[in-house]
Amino acid sequence: MDYVKELRELVGHRPLILPGAVVLILNDKNELLLQHRSDGGWGLPGGLMELGESMEDTARREVKEETNLTIGNLKLLGIFSGEEYYLKVAKGDEFYSVTAVYTTDEVQGDIKIDRTESVDVQFFQLNHLPNDLLDVYRNFITPYMDILNVGN
Repeated sequence: MDYVKELRELVGHRPLILPGAVVLILNDKNELLLQHRSDGGWGLPGGLMELGESMEDTARREVKEETNLTIGNLKLLGIFSGEEYYLKVAKGDEFYSVTAVYTTDEVQGDIKIDRTESVDVQFFQLNHLPNDLLDVYRNFITPYMDILNVGN
């Protein structure tokens, strides 16, 4: 996240528009991989784009960094942006996220938790997601559940 740090040195806490990507990773039981983030509740693996990356590159890099998993084919579920994706983080930085949300069921490797960003990583049944799933991530997951006609 060096790019964002450099921007912050120039603009301070002022709002930025930051692109990023998250991935709905599904196993062979159609369970969803969630990450219990060290800065809050459950969410999806993903993060902010670095200079020169494509959205797909961002998704793959972030999943690898946060879970140690290598993902294959990505299918774009949607792009999420707008006022409801405004965030102000604990240290006062403000931003509007523009997030590409992907799905994949092609995953290789063994989960290893990056303890700097995660407390836990585990699969959940789509109709039994954790109560402390952060709202922004629930917004990303709901369209996929609607496609599958899964209630939560």
